[in-house]
Amino acid sequence: MQAATIGAPSSAGEPAPHRPSSPSDVPHVLHFVFSLVSARDRCAAACVCKEWRSIVYHPSLWKSLDLQGKRNGGTVSNAVTSQRRFRDLEDLNLEFAQGVEDEHLLSLSGHSFRRLNLNACQKVTDQGISGLVSASPQLEALSVYWNLKVTDASMLEVARSCPDLTFLNISGCKKITDVGVKAVARACPRLQTFNLTRVVAMTDDGLLEVLRHSGQLQELYLYALSSLTDRSYLETHRLPHLRLLDLCGAANLSDEGAASVAQCHELTTLNLTWCVRLMDRGLSAIAHGCPKLESLSLYGILGITDKAVEELAHHCSGTLHTLDVNGCVNVKRRSKEDLLQLFPLLTCFLVHS
Repeated sequence: MQAATIGAPSSAGEPAPHRPSSPSDVPHVLHFVFSLVSARDRCAAACVCKEWRSIVYHPSLWKSLDLQGKRNGGTVSNAVTSQRRFRDLEDLNLEFAQGVEDEHLLSLSGHSFRRLNLNACQKVTDQGISGLVSASPQLEALSVYWNLKVTDASMLEVARSCPDLTFLNISGCKKITDVGVKAVARACPRLQTFNLTRVVAMTDDGLLEVLRHSGQLQELYLYALSSLTDRSYLETHRLPHLRLLDLCGAANLSDEGAASVAQCHELTTLNLTWCVRLMDRGLSAIAHGCPKLESLSLYGILGITDKAVEELAHHCSGTLHTLDVNGCVNVKRRSKEDLLQLFPLLTCFLVHS
């Protein structure tokens, strides 16, 4: 029997075996492999040989830097990013990093970031954020959760410099008012996620501007904003792409406001915890208008009864996997067994705790 020759067609007409990769392919393969592993593992690989080291330290592999919770995070970020391999840095995470101050952020302004996470960097002020944001016109995501020093000045700089912003988290930034919120809403039409949790200085005027100008929103967090009213809730229908809406604590949301929410037909996650004015009529509107609901919290709502829950089951039993009716004392059939009869896909019965 004649042996098969590598690279030649077999006698049976089968395709030739694949030729081995040429040596020139090796760096590209290694580059791809190193892009899949952690920074720690890449540094270990750099110790293998000079060739691997040259590939590992290519700037294209160091576009992201995660210093979450790092002690002396400000000093470390400046020292690390001064290295040549970080010249193309785009994504910086300093969430809960200690010792981050304005001077550290201003030292990073030589980079143009796409994603910045400054959550809980409480020593940072408008000066540091504005300096970094102004140097990053391609910024897509900014998170400054729980920073009590950030004011409208930072939001005005975001509005001036970052028209491509799609994600903004200013949760807990209590000094940001309607002025900053309005500026962002008008200047950043591509926003898809806006977290306004506990931005307590914002009023209906600020939210109305968001609803009128942020038509691409998919996630909107309005947790613990009890002063908002139907004046803004009645405009929620302007967000046709909305998938997640957090209205926990919306004490002034009426059935009419809920009917406007119900016109967001793409909603899959809705938090109505402690929306104490809501009655059966409002929930029935949501049941009719939001057939894609997967997660719904009705925790603590006394005006909801079995009638509205059964209406919800009629429209959403094939999608809901999370439903919280704890504290809804007028829903008599609220045991797990009862709820599973109405919503067979349920796996979670508690959202609010």
